Amino acid sequence: MTSELNEAVVAAQAGDEDAFRFLYRTLQPGLLRYLTALVGADAEDVASETWLQISRDLPTFTGGEFRAWTVTIARNRAMDHLRRQRRRPSLPVPVQALADLAGDADTAERAGETLGTEAALALIATLPPREAEAVLLRAVIGLDAESAGRVLGRRAGAVRTAAHRGLRRLATLLQRQDPTSEAAPSATPPRPRPGRPTPGAPYVEQADG
Repeated sequence: MTSELNEAVVAAQAGDEDAFRFLYRTLQPGLLRYLTALVGADAEDVASETWLQISRDLPTFTGGEFRAWTVTIARNRAMDHLRRQRRRPSLPVPVQALADLAGDADTAERAGETLGTEAALALIATLPPREAEAVLLRAVIGLDAESAGRVLGRRAGAVRTAAHRGLRRLATLLQRQDPTSEAAPSATPPRPRPGRPTPGAPYVEQADG
């Protein structure tokens, strides 16, 4: 996909409208998910502003990770929008389990499709901002840590750490929200709390955080 995307960029810079439409169809879904987490219901408007700037500045694009370049533009437009609105996005958090993510919270690559749902975007919006953007750029947009770091102005290692922590937090949220998670068998039986009788079933102490 990377080589196909690069070819389309070159063609679009030369004025090929079909190539530009290909870029739009390829990148718009991910950009819209990312912007939804940043600005909520105004994502479509900000995406439109983003593509206007992309089309205007495309002739000056000189190479590198094109997706990172487009996401940087989208992020700048989103921050401008939030400053104008003087508010932070407020998204509802529906009680829906994302089993794939909860089962393998360390692997951003396997979480990509799961994180594309509206429920996941709402959950991501509850994370600390640094972790939320790292998860979005790594798992939703599909940028590597180096490219995501350039978008955010941070080191690649810091982005990896933030994404890892964010996915861990999401897994914890999902386990709390999924009513079936408490019934799942545990590899290590929980120890009863001293001094508390447990007739019928062992007492399970909830972990902090």
